[in-house]
Amino acid sequence: MRNVLAKLSETGRATRYDSVSMALHWITVTLVVLLWSIGQSIDFVPKGPLRTDYISLHIVFGLLLGLVLLARLVRYVTGQVKPPPPVDHGLLLYVAKGTHGLMYVLLIAAIALGIKLTWVRGDLVFGLVQLTSFAPGDTALRHYIGKSHETVANAILLVASLHAAAALFHHYVLRDSTLQHMLPHLRKETLHM
Repeated sequence: MRNVLAKLSETGRATRYDSVSMALHWITVTLVVLLWSIGQSIDFVPKGPLRTDYISLHIVFGLLLGLVLLARLVRYVTGQVKPPPPVDHGLLLYVAKGTHGLMYVLLIAAIALGIKLTWVRGDLVFGLVQLTSFAPGDTALRHYIGKSHETVANAILLVASLHAAAALFHHYVLRDSTLQHMLPHLRKETLHM
């Protein structure tokens, strides 16, 4: 369903993403920051039930991120996402598209590695569900998958930071409407304060 609130440009195309696309974008951002923060601080949580719950929270948020990403991809493939006309042309347009593609690849890789790590470890989720380990005692495999998951997660944060910096560069240096495409309900004068 198209968002009836999206403004239309002179060409008849929306000048902003629809509200569902914006919501899914910002849910993704929130989950990525939460997951990365939990992943970076897990070792500081004492072993026992609290750490089990902390890891379980990471697992649940990771699965939720997977569902959100799946919803985003399904909406894109089925033509439900109507992006506004691009502000960039030439090289910057290719860089923007490449960055988005890389972000999706990294998100899919992080989720797949997280699922694999959970199965290799055989985690206990919130003290309620014991997942069967597919490689009990294989610490080398667990370490390899864990480090790969961590590396991809760090790459996601790096690419996302560059993405955010590019949006701010567009807004404050190039003074175009790129940032407004994904910000809900902000008037132009509010953004220039």
